[in-house]
Amino acid sequence: MKKVVFPEILDLVQYEKVREEFRSMIIALKKRRRVPIGPMITLVFENHNTVFFQIQEMIRTERIVDKRAIQHEIDTYNQLLPESSELAATFFIELKDPGRIRDEINRFHGMNDGDSTYMQIGRDRLPGYFLTGQSDDRRISAVQYVRFRFSDVQRAAFINETEIVRLVIDHPEYSHCAIIKGELRKELAGDLS
Repeated sequence: MKKVVFPEILDLVQYEKVREEFRSMIIALKKRRRVPIGPMITLVFENHNTVFFQIQEMIRTERIVDKRAIQHEIDTYNQLLPESSELAATFFIELKDPGRIRDEINRFHGMNDGDSTYMQIGRDRLPGYFLTGQSDDRRISAVQYVRFRFSDVQRAAFINETEIVRLVIDHPEYSHCAIIKGELRKELAGDLS
């Protein structure tokens, strides 16, 4: 997938002029790329536009104007984009009660590995590869970054819709799955094409 590059970045004034329209477009795009897995986990699959938006918003929020600092944001957020024959997503653990977040989050510990979180295409399992640094032996972050790597056969099955595709979380504290179909599948097949 095409990475975000410095010449694409709008300066603060340029971005303010287009922000509301661009923001509305990204909200609609993310809605098509979002999949809930049970009541407390949501994945949002990233692409060039979603990452570009995150970079522009970070520059806007932090009022970043230094070229090296902007390039740092680009390099950081480009890590969220999938490589060839991959899909990549932001993985949200959505806890509703702010007073219980510390207690609740611990039950999700260990979920961020390919044994517990995977994509299933027919009988094939594609383990989730999580970006390191979002958890340790004692804690897990409510926001994770995961990617799924496809063989050529798995990629063709996904694109051509010859197999059912499921996102699965099989963890002692949380066991749910979601089928990738319809508009979401078409969006993601476009990423893999």
